[in-house]
Amino acid sequence: MAIREILRMGDGRLLQVAQPVTKVPSALIDNLLTDMFDTMADADGVGLAAPQIGELLRVVVFGFDQNDRYPDELSVPKTVLINPQIEVIDSAEELDWEGCLSVPGMRGQVPRPRGIRYQGIDPAGIAIDRIVTGFHARVVLHECDHLDGVLYPQRIRDIRNFGFEDLVGN
Repeated sequence: MAIREILRMGDGRLLQVAQPVTKVPSALIDNLLTDMFDTMADADGVGLAAPQIGELLRVVVFGFDQNDRYPDELSVPKTVLINPQIEVIDSAEELDWEGCLSVPGMRGQVPRPRGIRYQGIDPAGIAIDRIVTGFHARVVLHECDHLDGVLYPQRIRDIRNFGFEDLVGN
């Protein structure tokens, strides 16, 4: 339907907690999802949360076959996740670089648990229940952080590992 403006760090809406979706399926959610996927593709992203486009709903989209921003990563299936719940199943930390469409041009090293189980529903109201590791887990955790008003720079432990993407590691 439309490519929407992506809110950037500093916009107070990104710090708010998103509200659960109460009605699925719905035309409102279907239209939102179309906008989210169009916006994510236009920005060459691998994921997007509804709050990033100003919609304070617990909805994330993610997935890609190949992505220029993360050329060495394995594909992640295209997914819509509504009202997600996360359970850490492997708490061993992995430290890796992250970027964000709401923090353009920057990257930082963020610790994340190695493995998670995520649950939620799809746009038809069908349950999703997956166990994932590595980059897939990182993407889901990053996007779900947005639903709780958390941006990845808040998770960086050593600010020396935060900088402009053309100057720091990938």
